[in-house]
Amino acid sequence: MTSPRYLVGIDLGTTHTVVAYTPISDNLESSPIEIFEIDQLIAPGEVARKPLLPSFRYHPAAGEIDPSLMVLPWDIEPVEGDIEHAIIGELAREMGAKVEGRQVVSAKSWLSHTGVDRTEAILPWSSNNNVAKVSPVIASASYLNHVRQAWDYHHPGDKLKDQEVVITVPASFDEGARALTLEAAKLAGFGDILLLEEPQAVCYDWYAKHKDHAEEILKDIPLLMVCDVGGGTTDLSLIKVGTKDDKLTLDRIGVGDHLMLGGDNIDLALAHLAEQRLHGGSKKLSASGLSKLIQQTRKVKEQLLSGNAPDTAKVTMLGSGSRLIGGAKSIDMTREEVHQIALDGFFPRTDFSDQPSHRQAAVIEFGLPYAADPAISKHLAQFIALHDSVCRESLADSAQAPSAGQPAIPVAVLLNGGVFNSPLLSSRVLDTFSHWKGDSVTHLDNPHPDLAVAYGAVAYAKARHGAQLKIGGGSARSFFLVLENKKRAKQGLCLLPKGIDESTEIRLKDRKFALTLGEPVRFNLVSSTDDSHTQAGEIFTVDEESFVSLPPFIATLDSDRDRAELAANQKDREEVTLACQLTEVGTLQLECVSIHDDTKRWKVEFAIRKDLAKLHRDGDESTLAQSALPARMDDAIALVKQAYGGSTKNNDPKTIKTLRSQLEKTLGKRDSWETPCLRELANALLESKKRRRRSDLHERNWLKLTGFAMRPGFGYPSDEWRMEQVWQLYQHGVQAGSSAQTWSDWWTFWRRIAGGLSQEQQLVIYKDIAKYINPTASRNSKLAKEMQERSYEDMVRLAASLENLPFDKKLQLIEWIFGRLQKPLYSQAHWWAIGRIATRSPFYGSAHNLLTPQHVAYCLPELMDFDWRKDPNIAFAAVMMCRMTGDRTLDIDENNRNDVILKLKSSKAPESWVEMVSTVKVLTESETKRVFGDALPTGLRLID
Repeated sequence: MTSPRYLVGIDLGTTHTVVAYTPISDNLESSPIEIFEIDQLIAPGEVARKPLLPSFRYHPAAGEIDPSLMVLPWDIEPVEGDIEHAIIGELAREMGAKVEGRQVVSAKSWLSHTGVDRTEAILPWSSNNNVAKVSPVIASASYLNHVRQAWDYHHPGDKLKDQEVVITVPASFDEGARALTLEAAKLAGFGDILLLEEPQAVCYDWYAKHKDHAEEILKDIPLLMVCDVGGGTTDLSLIKVGTKDDKLTLDRIGVGDHLMLGGDNIDLALAHLAEQRLHGGSKKLSASGLSKLIQQTRKVKEQLLSGNAPDTAKVTMLGSGSRLIGGAKSIDMTREEVHQIALDGFFPRTDFSDQPSHRQAAVIEFGLPYAADPAISKHLAQFIALHDSVCRESLADSAQAPSAGQPAIPVAVLLNGGVFNSPLLSSRVLDTFSHWKGDSVTHLDNPHPDLAVAYGAVAYAKARHGAQLKIGGGSARSFFLVLENKKRAKQGLCLLPKGIDESTEIRLKDRKFALTLGEPVRFNLVSSTDDSHTQAGEIFTVDEESFVSLPPFIATLDSDRDRAELAANQKDREEVTLACQLTEVGTLQLECVSIHDDTKRWKVEFAIRKDLAKLHRDGDESTLAQSALPARMDDAIALVKQAYGGSTKNNDPKTIKTLRSQLEKTLGKRDSWETPCLRELANALLESKKRRRRSDLHERNWLKLTGFAMRPGFGYPSDEWRMEQVWQLYQHGVQAGSSAQTWSDWWTFWRRIAGGLSQEQQLVIYKDIAKYINPTASRNSKLAKEMQERSYEDMVRLAASLENLPFDKKLQLIEWIFGRLQKPLYSQAHWWAIGRIATRSPFYGSAHNLLTPQHVAYCLPELMDFDWRKDPNIAFAAVMMCRMTGDRTLDIDENNRNDVILKLKSSKAPESWVEMVSTVKVLTESETKRVFGDALPTGLRLID
């Protein structure tokens, strides 16, 4: 393996990507750090090297740009899964300001957004279906890939994969986002890399610039705060200043939780103002049109917040297509307007006691959930208040110690991020801190807010070689395994305490767990920056305010035993303890270690899938601990085995007839069965799946009970494993009978658990039932007969519930169903299906597969012609089609919305239905049941 010759730092930013480097030498401490200028297209056919690579992509239409004009100095090699001819960098940013719906922005924000599948091709978010899309992971990988190819072109003998590379991430990135950043780097062709928190990088850069005088500058500063406001995030860290052996020490003692709020939000606010002015408030731009406008207001913001700002700046909204120039509209924005929005809206003068407002939902724009309160000043105060104890401890022995009742404000502030290129915003933040402290705070100089993170990443690499002071602090958070106990408040077992250094393994030898090998197990983890939770192996109460849920760890621990033995129900159990460490890369590592054989280890990986973020369990989270189950659970399992076990000769037919009533006598009313109970029943039923074939009644009851116990097919530990068992049944079809009722139960079963089916599996089902839904089926006597025999209405409801179907299948399906509306016999199922297919808020599917607002607007007149009083099903379908999300990519236009609201009111529809169309509203339990055909199991709730 080639020894690295360079230390390289990469700031993979929301707005810009920056690369810095230094050669590795014997005199590394004084080796200068330089910015690597990156080749990029700045106009068609024109390439330039620039210190900043804008983190933008543009996906040109076929024939839009001659490929010969997109040539870079190297032979372009896209990452696996990327599209051809994507433009990256300055030209991509500029073209996005002229053409709608073809620009990928904020890939870094999408990488941290748990509400979508970040490995799915969903960007550009606001584009139509004619534009090729990529996933947030691929988009991020493409920027790193561009950097790698540029570096390799200029350093052919020292490829980037062979260098020592540090990539920065927000301190607030959770384990899922960090893991995806590593995946993006791997896709881009990098070798082993390290991750570094961006605020730490800023501090490393500051120290590197001032190392000769740092001790003198910091001698009266026991505590400083790094405030990094980038394009997409506000990232905060506290640094304690001390001495050890008469030498300066710096320790990171606190980091903020993820806050999707930054310069992009200012651009968006200015775009909203420009939009009103351009159209007189009478028209809202499309999502892609607003995205195009934001590129204009970003430039205006930078102009009018600069030190020598002009009085006004022009915002020009170009037309589209052939009217690109002729359709242009322009307005002037004044310096005072921009100052008012930026200062009063995002950096207002606030008191320390002012806390961010917590509205029901975050601000949604372009599919991203921005912070509900845009006042960054309030978030700064909240961060300091949450870390009050460590702040007071750091200030306690200094002249800066706060008096009783006074807030513990850091003595110095280090500002970073593009917004602080504006002296106006820098001054406002410093004034705010001074107001809270009642005295001036020290402003630590940062002459290059756009470059400091990349410089600091290299300085960190130097520190790892002993060539510079290394910031201490270890893990920024404590990590906990959530334990389940219905009798007490939710508790967490501390796996890794805050402050533990990298690569230090914590083994919980006094905590033993019995695991079944060969079966999946899920570990639900939370983290906390609270300093009172610092003892490994101790159990703490977990509250929602100070703990953050992480993506679950899911693993199936391999067994050495023969599969035939395991199939014979001879469980292979292993006593294990847990080993946890913060890796050198900067991610959490969790392993199960055998109590009896230290060499037997099972590494547990994060599961980062969208559906795991769609449902939360109310109360306790399931982990290694035994789920809380009803007292008579064993009796209920015995009833299932009695009905579906043994031989047919010894089987009493009465047991299957009375199974449901007997279960309710044992466990209580069916609707009260909680999720742990339901999944235990599902396990027993799945073990007996072959015996459902004994009779039509056996099969129907099995389908009803198992579908009820497994709904909605995801959201609970090991559901993926259960769904693997269930899917094996589909190819066999109905087994014991062919009555319409059995077919109805069959389709209902698959509808109930559809959320756990992959897109490929849903396409298999769709292919089987589409021929019956196609209106031409009525003209085929064989299909027409089978439609009645196989419960056509239930097929329609199932098809509408397949939310993972691609867009074109959904469009085909809704066209077919509208074509059948002349058949009153089928109308009730059809209206429910129309509302489900055209919904604005899917239950489990990704929003990128939804019908567009334009498709909904095309369908709405069909509904408006009916009398909604006579058939409320039509009214509710309209509610689903027009439900407000706050994301203009999905929301219908205001005229249609107002028409629907008026008709709902005149039809005496429930007020809650009107609210769903007029405001962003969380569904009630009864509304959830009506929308999705079933109530969620007790203990699961939908995250809107």
